Amino acid sequence: MEKLQSSFKNMALSLTIISMVAAGALAGVYMLTLGNIEAQKKAKQEAAKLAVLDGHEDGVAIETSVDGFGGPFRVMVGFDADGNILGYEVLEHQETPGLGSHIEHWFKNADKPNQNIIGRKADGKFAVSKDGGEIDAITAATISSRAFLKAINQAYAEFKGGDVEAHTGASQLQAVDSTVVVEEEVIIVEETEVSHE
Repeated sequence: MEKLQSSFKNMALSLTIISMVAAGALAGVYMLTLGNIEAQKKAKQEAAKLAVLDGHEDGVAIETSVDGFGGPFRVMVGFDADGNILGYEVLEHQETPGLGSHIEHWFKNADKPNQNIIGRKADGKFAVSKDGGEIDAITAATISSRAFLKAINQAYAEFKGGDVEAHTGASQLQAVDSTVVVEEEVIIVEETEVSHE
C-alpha cells in the first residue's frame, strides 16, 4: 500500500473523517443516555416537589427559571394555600462555587431571620437589602441573590395570578414574558429575558 503524501488536502480530508466519526460517536452516546437523563430530571423534580411542599397536601410547587450571574438556574418553590413559602429547592445552577452557589441553602437559614424566606408570607416584592428590601444578599454574590429573589417573586406571581388549584398545581395563565408549562402537578415558569441592573 502506498503511503499518502503529506499535503493540505490529505490532512483536511483526514481531519474531516476523524471529526465525523467523533461526532457520530457522541451523538450515539447521547441518544443512548437521553432516556436515563430525562428519567433522572423527572426524579429530581419529583423529589424537589416533595421537599418544598414538606408534607402539606394543600401546597403548590412552582418551578421557575431565571438567569443568574453564571447563567440560567432553576428553582422550585412551595407555597401553602395562604401564600407562605414552605420551602425551595435549587434544581440546576451555574453560579460561582463558594459564592453564588450558596443559593442552595443561604435563604433557608432559620438562625438568620434577615436572610431566611422559609415561612414568610410571599408578597412578590422580595428584594435584597442593598436594593431597599428586607433580605440579606449572599456575601459577594448580589447578582445571584437578586436573580434568586426574582425567581421567588416570579413563582409567587404565578401562584397568585395563575388561577392555581391547590392540589393539582394546574394553571390557566399564559404569562406575557414567560413560558408556563404544567408537568405532573408542577408549574414551570421559564423566563425569556432578564436584565441585570
